[in-house]
Amino acid sequence: MKYNFLGNTGLEVSELCMGTMTFGGRGMWTAIGTLPQEQVNALMKQAVDGGINFIDTANVYSEGLSEQMTGQAIRVLGLKRDDLVIATKVRGKMGDGPNNSGLTKKHILQQADESLSRLNMDYIDLYQIHGFDPATPLEETLEALDLLVKSGKVRYIGCSNLAAWQIMKALGVSAQNHLSKFVSLQAYYTIAGRDLEREIVPLLLDQKIGLMVWSPLAGGLLSGKYDRNSESKEGGRRVNFDFPPVNKDKAFDIIDVMQKIGKEKKVTVAQIALAWLLHQPAVTTVIIGANKPTQLGDNLDSVNIRLTKDELKQLDEVSKLTPEYPGWMIERQGADRKR
Repeated sequence: MKYNFLGNTGLEVSELCMGTMTFGGRGMWTAIGTLPQEQVNALMKQAVDGGINFIDTANVYSEGLSEQMTGQAIRVLGLKRDDLVIATKVRGKMGDGPNNSGLTKKHILQQADESLSRLNMDYIDLYQIHGFDPATPLEETLEALDLLVKSGKVRYIGCSNLAAWQIMKALGVSAQNHLSKFVSLQAYYTIAGRDLEREIVPLLLDQKIGLMVWSPLAGGLLSGKYDRNSESKEGGRRVNFDFPPVNKDKAFDIIDVMQKIGKEKKVTVAQIALAWLLHQPAVTTVIIGANKPTQLGDNLDSVNIRLTKDELKQLDEVSKLTPEYPGWMIERQGADRKR
């Protein structure tokens, strides 16, 4: 396991991050996973034993149960809190009242306290907004997050699922008002969905913002359970929860190449998909989730895979984005200034 700095900070996080969306299972989250506490404890131990020090959860996962079970596992296993980097999120609906969602100062401050209570911790390492709130000024959101940092309840702040202009605007507001700024973005990125590379990846590299990848296997489509000849070989998440959206025809072309490379290296399609991400310069950490120890073990082993230049070229060719304006014009006009 390698450790990378989280954005422009000195905080080191494992290149794989343990995702907790499968913990518990309430409401819509039953389609993702319904793991009981005993199995959560076992997976957490396996992850930490494998070198993971970064754990990501959210208040909305299983309606708060995921946070609760994450904290419980850490205590049951006797893990040292300060050796771990704990991340959680705020934005989603956490009650029936009109102020129980969004990124208002009221909701953020209330939810931070409730997350700390469920986790049974006195601080959160990385507190992330889970998405954009068009009804709340960014100034209000960032002031609330800054208050949490100044109070000691939160160490760093991050964002998730934002457009490039929203991230850049937030960085500008933070700079202008001397507020804590986002050090990371949690976003969907996979070899089967490289849209992030159009605008957001260049922004992240320029502004030195860390990238936490969610759904690296495209909602299980790249798990090895699916191919173009059958919807699923042995069942999988996409049978009941077909998300995130993917161009499946293109994805199966990519899977064909990954199967070939995987066969040569004697590794799985899922491991090739994860290894490809770990080779991308913008990626800080890849969030992996699991329902079974074998699945988690397979994901952990991906850190040992080294793709050759030729293999990376094959994967790039089959998965590259169709050029769009203004990208192709920027590249054309900038050719004479490259070093």
